Amino acid sequence: MNAPSRTNRPSLESFWMPFTANRQFKAAPRMFVAAEGMHYTSDDGRQVIDGTAGLWCVNAGHGRRQIVEAVERQLSTLDFAPTFQLGHPIAFDFAERLAAIAPAGIDRVFFTGSGSESVDTALKIAIAYQRAIGQGTRTRVIGRERGYHGVGFGGISVGGLVNNRRVFPLLPGADHIRHTHDLAKNAFVKGQPEHGADLADDLERLVQLHGAETIAAVIVEPVAGSTGVLVPPKGYLERLRDIATRHGILLIFDEVITGFGRLGAPFATDFFGVKPDLFTTAKGLTNGTIPMGAVFASRKVHDGLMTGPESAIELFHGYTYSGHPVACAAGIATLDVYADEGLLTRAASIQAYWDEAIHGLKGTKNVIDIRTIGLIAGIELESRPGAVGARAYDVFVDCFERGLLIRVTGDIIALSPPLIAETSHIDAMVSILSDALARAN
Repeated sequence: MNAPSRTNRPSLESFWMPFTANRQFKAAPRMFVAAEGMHYTSDDGRQVIDGTAGLWCVNAGHGRRQIVEAVERQLSTLDFAPTFQLGHPIAFDFAERLAAIAPAGIDRVFFTGSGSESVDTALKIAIAYQRAIGQGTRTRVIGRERGYHGVGFGGISVGGLVNNRRVFPLLPGADHIRHTHDLAKNAFVKGQPEHGADLADDLERLVQLHGAETIAAVIVEPVAGSTGVLVPPKGYLERLRDIATRHGILLIFDEVITGFGRLGAPFATDFFGVKPDLFTTAKGLTNGTIPMGAVFASRKVHDGLMTGPESAIELFHGYTYSGHPVACAAGIATLDVYADEGLLTRAASIQAYWDEAIHGLKGTKNVIDIRTIGLIAGIELESRPGAVGARAYDVFVDCFERGLLIRVTGDIIALSPPLIAETSHIDAMVSILSDALARAN
């Protein structure tokens, strides 16, 4: 079948697009029809460098035959099987493979269908655990300002992006610690900034306000992605871990973005050397091919729920597609690709080149900050008066037309290319972006 083209485009009316200005998009649509390696193909036949790994998920690049063949085999063998009081081997195989690369002691895996589902699952596990150990008053969950934890009611409640929250009712009792972004002290930093470890002490403020006996868990992104790449200051995560431990609060890392090699280590917990009690994943779990997520739980948390009669369900939670066999097949093949090509650590070997190339944009018109860590970059632009986000959106459209996919949030440009990126790809991304920034008003 021929891919759609601009002369053979489907109707755009029925699809209500997510996180999109639908009327604006449908007036001037941007469409991809194919992808391979580091590139998308647009519907007018242009090659577009994938500067964002799709949506932070295609870590091994597009069109990986090994994953495609694994999915084909699984579909023809066992297309679906339930995991409620039943099982199928591939889900257990995949969980064991994931446990083998997980940090020691955080190796119990609960499968979900997405990052949003992973977050809500982790929050529910945390509350259930506190109740199981006799701490039933601990029902409050704490997030962080400018955090993004998906779009479930739990995720938006602990999330700190205003537009995601303002229309919807939130979980009672959710609260937030301060974000870590300090442009005055930490502008143009490669890696972790020096200033701001003391911002973790804001959790102590909430303990004093609400009482530790009411708080089940605190959840943070080790590196905040969707808000525009906010990197934790040196010592911040360690301090947060210590405070949570001291007050009996579970620490949850949202690794939907940082998981599976994005920082040059399998997980952010490995990269930063700080162990949470639970961490969430999705995106790179299957290289973006089949929707899937997974929550990694410490043995302490898992075993704390394995109480009561053996015939009793320990956690009344799950999804129809938890441990979907085709998603598991995609995930196992993805782990094979990561292992065969060393992709879980490759970002560490290319990070220095990445840092220098991206920070070479310093001094470009309207650029007020650049942040890099692993194979991630955030480039913050000065906003136009009364039109926050307009300048970055114009750059986004310009880059697309000239062969580069970037992601924007407000007036912050985020880059997170597939982990297979070569120096030539980085050079091309920076060149296209530099030209677009120079043209932007």
